[in-house]
Amino acid sequence: MLFRSWWIKSQGGRLALEARDVPVPQPGPGEVVVHVRAAALNRGEFNPRYLPDGGEKIGGHEAAGEVTAVGDGVIYVKNGDRVMGRARGGFSEYAVMQEFEAMRMPDRLSWEQAAGVPLVFLVTYDMLVRHGRLQAEDWLLVTAVSSGVGVACMQTAQLLGAKVIGTSGSQDKLDRLLHIGLNAGIATRKADFAGRVKELTGGKGANVIVNNVGGSVFGECLRSLAYQGRFATVSTVDEVTKCEIDVAQLHANRWELFGASNRFVTQEMRRVVVRNFVRDILPGIGAGRVVPLVDSVFEFSQLPAARDRMLANMQTGKIILLAP
Repeated sequence: MLFRSWWIKSQGGRLALEARDVPVPQPGPGEVVVHVRAAALNRGEFNPRYLPDGGEKIGGHEAAGEVTAVGDGVIYVKNGDRVMGRARGGFSEYAVMQEFEAMRMPDRLSWEQAAGVPLVFLVTYDMLVRHGRLQAEDWLLVTAVSSGVGVACMQTAQLLGAKVIGTSGSQDKLDRLLHIGLNAGIATRKADFAGRVKELTGGKGANVIVNNVGGSVFGECLRSLAYQGRFATVSTVDEVTKCEIDVAQLHANRWELFGASNRFVTQEMRRVVVRNFVRDILPGIGAGRVVPLVDSVFEFSQLPAARDRMLANMQTGKIILLAP
């Protein structure tokens, strides 16, 4: 039996999309096969830096659907379960998940909402809770707050009782987020927001900062950081990968700087994050305290258009691809 699947190919430093008919996957030990209902787009898988020239991979890092087969050793997931999770082949009719990644969907979520939860919320949990130690009443600054990770940061902070400042080049995007929980928005694409952050925080600065932009705002983020603040860098969409750090300020202010990437995360590290996210954050999503923000929904054949919307930075929240 064959089914439709999108593949990503590297050709001369550029990535191309190709729809193929491929066999239904079989689950390996500890794996489950999911009949995909919806999947979400993520910028990293469309970055040519992560796929060598001439290489190819099946597309889609996260999805939601119904379990149709389980591999040896699977205990807690069964056929028919509605799950969401990080996946191999989310841009397909069938995808494979590790059992520990297959989180049961809250009943109130649609397929589209559920598909946009796993990757961004798990990365966000790792940044804000495990490493950032974000607490109630803390101030969180998020650059490019309208991105998928940015919105997940805002909503996770809401569940934790923290206050959020977000930057965006679009006032329209900020206005939308201000209606669903953003405490303050700064409309800028430049490295010129530290003064406003200090003003909003009573001169102290943000306790935790998430940089979704890259090196062009790295220094301005440091100038926005509170004493003993924690600073996570998620992405370099600006392609600026080098910047200077005032080591004397780093030392005096006892700052903690760290990266947030899944590239070298071990399976055991993923397992811990999933387990703790399900315990600490997912109940709040299931209770409707925050609602995963879907920017737009595309039919399966429209993946190229969905990708273009994301790479043009047009979205507020997650872009979703329906299964064929």
